[in-house]
Amino acid sequence: MNTEKILIAFDGSENSRRAVAYTAAMTGVGPQRHVTVAAIERPPDRDLFPDDASWKEECAHRVTLTHKALADARDMLLAAGLPPAWVETRFVESCRSPLRESRECSIGTSIALEILRLADEGDYGTVVVGRRGVSKQEEFLFGSVSTKIIQAAKGLAVWVVA
Repeated sequence: MNTEKILIAFDGSENSRRAVAYTAAMTGVGPQRHVTVAAIERPPDRDLFPDDASWKEECAHRVTLTHKALADARDMLLAAGLPPAWVETRFVESCRSPLRESRECSIGTSIALEILRLADEGDYGTVVVGRRGVSKQEEFLFGSVSTKIIQAAKGLAVWVVA
């Protein structure tokens, strides 16, 4: 386990922003760390739009918002004192995105499994995730990213930030 590498699961929500702030507070002063803020693209369901043009427009809008949120998360880490060389952002496109530009993409299994795949491939020792504020009933029916990461993580420290 590489304790110097931290992966933050980020979706732009207030909970994921708290996870970034917590990571910044925990790592801002101390030994060198490599912190990656990763977002997994999830395009909206095509069936919710009247035509391809409006669906593609919404996909583009969401990608723009995600990149802006990732930049803000990076700025938060830098403001906490992490050197720029220690911080990176990563946007993993969906394989079904109409805007896909990279060869690497998320096959859409689940965000939790994608985050764990990134952690494994990147030799991260810690995954940080915000706790989603769903009810116990919703969590039972649908699960949550944080719960799935905790259940499936092996050989990782998992920080769940409330």
